[in-house]
Amino acid sequence: MPTPTSPEELIAYLDALGIETSTVEHPPLFTVEESQSLRGDIPGGHTKTLFVKDKKGRLFLLALGEETAVDLKRVHEKIGAQGRVSFGSAELLEGVLGVLPGAVTPFGAINDKEKRVSVVLDEAMMRHERLNFHPLTNTRTTGIASLDLVKFLRATGHEPAIVALGQEHARVE
Repeated sequence: MPTPTSPEELIAYLDALGIETSTVEHPPLFTVEESQSLRGDIPGGHTKTLFVKDKKGRLFLLALGEETAVDLKRVHEKIGAQGRVSFGSAELLEGVLGVLPGAVTPFGAINDKEKRVSVVLDEAMMRHERLNFHPLTNTRTTGIASLDLVKFLRATGHEPAIVALGQEHARVE
């Protein structure tokens, strides 16, 4: 298995693409709740990323706003998966994206040389001008313009699908 890209190599790759980022170091964060308590003044949309697979073993990376609820029993209908999705194992995650649980990120696409993962970006999340993700480690947070995230993914050979992943809530007036 090839050595995964380091956070420093990722930032150098982004720089080479002409993509501006800003990175903040912090203690390891494993949950949205932990990141909310430590966030401080990091501007932009805060996110979560889910690594899932379908019944045929196809892999998907779902990036969405940290507060967005996603129905795992129905999301396959929105992303073109075969049957319900389930979370990919830690071993599969590390083998394909080169990251550990708690550090799942669209930036992991840089390690997916075989292009096994389909990247799906939540349409509501993409309305933020700036987004924050872990740069392959959960001890840092990197901010990137949402349009530059798409540019990065395309550069790695991953054409992202932009889909409304969140659950639609009926409005009560």
